[in-house]
Amino acid sequence: MKKWLLSCIVLGSLLSFSQDKKPYQVFDKNGKKASYEKILKAGGKSDVILFGEYHNNSVVHWLQLELTKDLAKKKNLVLGAEMLEADNQTQVNQYLNDEINQKGLDSLARLWNNYKTDYKPLVDFAKEKKLNFIATNIPRRYASMVFRKDLIALDSLSSEEKSWIAPLPIEFDINLPGYQSMMQMQGGHAGDKMPKAQAIKDATMAYFIHKNRKENSVFVHYNGTYHSDNCEGINWYLKKWDSVVKIITIATVEQKEVSKLEREHFNKADFILVIDEDVTKTY
Repeated sequence: MKKWLLSCIVLGSLLSFSQDKKPYQVFDKNGKKASYEKILKAGGKSDVILFGEYHNNSVVHWLQLELTKDLAKKKNLVLGAEMLEADNQTQVNQYLNDEINQKGLDSLARLWNNYKTDYKPLVDFAKEKKLNFIATNIPRRYASMVFRKDLIALDSLSSEEKSWIAPLPIEFDINLPGYQSMMQMQGGHAGDKMPKAQAIKDATMAYFIHKNRKENSVFVHYNGTYHSDNCEGINWYLKKWDSVVKIITIATVEQKEVSKLEREHFNKADFILVIDEDVTKTY
């Protein structure tokens, strides 16, 4: 009897430890613990979900796929991502429609180095379920052009090239805190070229989300968390296109301890994923 009781105590202790050792914890914007189920419920009532990620975090990529799969059981979805550029939409569509295989997509589109581990599962899910997957980002060469020569340089693009970016001229508010923070980089000498290059990315992603939304559907968008933190970036531009669009934002942060949200991350998003800083990185 004593051995049985001791075994139960030891087993209970081990289970308790395993339950406490979480790789992540969900919080609401006020720093109160929330849950995956709450994200799922809120996401199902939204028009757009902006899922902010750390590009190399394995846990957030797993959660993106799980949330997408679970939402698809209840809602019609449109998917989209920062990691695919608008001038590669034709190639993405060809892949989704089985007109080219993965090798063809590799050779025809500019895919990120971590595409196969982190984004291919999402694109393949869209392919399996016959969902649209939108390449929302500006072609990187045009963002680089803005960084070098300012936004006015985009006026020289052809009509076809302009079709791959947000309609010009874009509104740019240098006073947004996120862009102000970027200006302070490099000891305050970065100037406004970096935030302008960021803004044309944000505006373009927002434009293609807005353009490809469907009635009675949820558009799930995967982007670097900085592009949607604090209701700025993509969120800010989406509201310019449609002031009543219902947006749910998810931010990602890494902390040493996941049990409590550090105050600096309060109000960063509707839901904040706190992920153990030691989780496996995909690159």
